[in-house]
Amino acid sequence: MTDVPAFDASFRETLAELFAWRRDVRRFRPEPIAEADLRACLDLAHRSPSVGNSQPWRFVRVSDAARRAAVVASFERCNSAAASAYADERAALYRTLKLAGLREAPVHLAVFCDEATGTGHGLGRATMPEMLRYSVVGAVQGFWLAARSFGIGVGWVSILDPDCVSRSLDVPTSWHLVAYLCVGYPVEEHLDPELVRHGWQGPDLEACCLFER
Repeated sequence: MTDVPAFDASFRETLAELFAWRRDVRRFRPEPIAEADLRACLDLAHRSPSVGNSQPWRFVRVSDAARRAAVVASFERCNSAAASAYADERAALYRTLKLAGLREAPVHLAVFCDEATGTGHGLGRATMPEMLRYSVVGAVQGFWLAARSFGIGVGWVSILDPDCVSRSLDVPTSWHLVAYLCVGYPVEEHLDPELVRHGWQGPDLEACCLFER
């Protein structure tokens, strides 16, 4: 047996601040991240819960310039298509938004779910196989919060063709892209989300409503 830590009110207040300041960052400073800090964040992400203790997350650092360029090209194609789905003022506003920091971020991390993993022996997945991908999302959130605690910003880029990214990175066919993360020190700090600040969507005051059945 080991001593169980006591998480007091002061710790909970600090934890609430960490959650509140976890922002989706799109504007990055150019200086590199300390390698030890990045590794520490990844180590904390690996402590995330996973279905059947399967640990299906696979973090890939994308450093090759040609592979990064392929990801940027995918974003630009998908972003243009997304903009065309809106009309009038909403379309014009969409085109003003900065939705990725792919060119500026010093670190790119592609996060995959290894859907052929044998770890965990399939426990907990027979009825809900999607739990593997949900487990990867938990690891992404763990990494995101850990990075924030080191003063590192993270931006999750979802405007991508996942098949194109997977081919560009030459990963196993059993790996499914869950997240593409831009990582670096943020240019600016804001408590409010960027999409709120730039008029895309107001704050959701009922986001945490609890339903009773």
